[in-house]
Amino acid sequence: MAKPIVLIAEELSPATVEALGPDFDVVNVDGTDRSALLAALATASAVLIRSATKMDAEAIAASPVLKVIARAGVGLDNVDIKAATTAGVMVVNAPTSNIISAAELTVGHILSLARHIPAAHGALAQGQWKRSKYTGVELYEKTIGIIGLGRIGALITARMQAFGTQIVAYDPYVTPARAQQLGVTLLSLEELLAQSDFITIHMPKTPETTGMISTDQLALMKPTAFIVNVARGGLIDEAALFTALKSGRIAGAGLDVFVDEPPTDSPLLGLENIVLTPHLGASTDEAQEKAGVSVAKSVRLALDGELVPDAVNVAGGVIDPSVRPGIPLMEKLGQVLAGLADGPLTSIEIEVRGEIVEFDVSVLKLAALKGIFSNIVSESVSYVNAPLLAEQRGIAVRLATDAVSEEYRNLLTVRGALGDGSQVSVSGTLTGTKQTEKIVEINGYDVEVPIAEHLIVMIYKDRPGIVAIYGKEFGEASINIAGMQIARQGKGGQALSVLTVDSPVPEELLEKVRKAIKADLLREIDITES
Repeated sequence: MAKPIVLIAEELSPATVEALGPDFDVVNVDGTDRSALLAALATASAVLIRSATKMDAEAIAASPVLKVIARAGVGLDNVDIKAATTAGVMVVNAPTSNIISAAELTVGHILSLARHIPAAHGALAQGQWKRSKYTGVELYEKTIGIIGLGRIGALITARMQAFGTQIVAYDPYVTPARAQQLGVTLLSLEELLAQSDFITIHMPKTPETTGMISTDQLALMKPTAFIVNVARGGLIDEAALFTALKSGRIAGAGLDVFVDEPPTDSPLLGLENIVLTPHLGASTDEAQEKAGVSVAKSVRLALDGELVPDAVNVAGGVIDPSVRPGIPLMEKLGQVLAGLADGPLTSIEIEVRGEIVEFDVSVLKLAALKGIFSNIVSESVSYVNAPLLAEQRGIAVRLATDAVSEEYRNLLTVRGALGDGSQVSVSGTLTGTKQTEKIVEINGYDVEVPIAEHLIVMIYKDRPGIVAIYGKEFGEASINIAGMQIARQGKGGQALSVLTVDSPVPEELLEKVRKAIKADLLREIDITES
């Protein structure tokens, strides 16, 4: 019987091929040669790529026996995950392969800014001996502000503490207990910006975090402060950063990532008080080898039909067909829960009710956690690291099952307790022959709303005219309301409105509506397909 073909489309370490083992026929192809790639994909069961090979809808369609796309790295911009999921092709990456390399590069940028190392080298290479021009500052007793205290943030914390620094952090999803364990003081974003001597950002890139450091935030910083971004391009507004650096509003910056890469036309390239590197966060021999070996192991698991922990779109392994449709639903419910929470979660309960509990539903707990953390942390979230992310943040997680579901054939619920003692919850189910995903409960209010890409959830005191107010505001802003449902607990009491809209809503408009209807809660929740 012929061995499955594993296609290697880019240069990977010898350890990667060794990790695949002898059970496959390994074929090499230049992934940037489109015709050669498409021809080779016709018989491939798996393909291993890095960043140069595009596995788009056309490439996936040319792969009739393909079971897994493995990206030896973190980013997945060159993989059409939706097309892969539709075709039943698993997508895996190596989410933890570069965290040490990224943390060390961050420290390198901080040291380079503190001591002007790149500029001093450049001057000396041109025969200029300018000791006085490049007088720097010590890190000792300085305040380091970390925006995003995930795994990379924690690694940077440990490394910077060795310099005798004080670490402060902003992360709305980290509990005080976790921060205390790391020896970190939690602050608001504004407090961190005002107090820190060096600031480094480690947040995921979402509509909410894009441009999170702009003119107003840079204005809060000390004129002697430096800011570093090796996480995602666009977290810092590059135009605002240029103005702040050019005017001397802040002392300097270090960037490894950019909105457009390479940033050939960026005015930042002409500044003296900035250190720029060409997206080197994962560019170490160790990170590349870890990434290759990690995805090779995932390929073996996938082709053996076993659970693949680092799958980003589907969970592999022996999962009953009755349970599998609940995986994407539970992941989206997790995203909704994270969107509803206005503070760090201290505990999470995942409840599964109905006839599917006769099967192993543990993957639904993993899916819920994956959804909760997908827009919270900067690193890629998978079925294996989601429980670790909860553990690192001191969040207790519990799975409960019950064969009895009174209203629905199966009911999936995610509940979260917050640090102030309040709770949030969301429930969903699959209905009809098309297994339509619906939300049927939010924070105790009964609703029945199909899950959409953009949801707006509002809670306010029930009174006449509220719908007219927000309907007018959204209409004048050309925000189309595709669907709406209102639920209330009693006449004149609290009411909950859930809207599905066709496009994202600017935060300024949400704030305007929030004030106009005196909402106790008003959130836009964007659902991303895995």
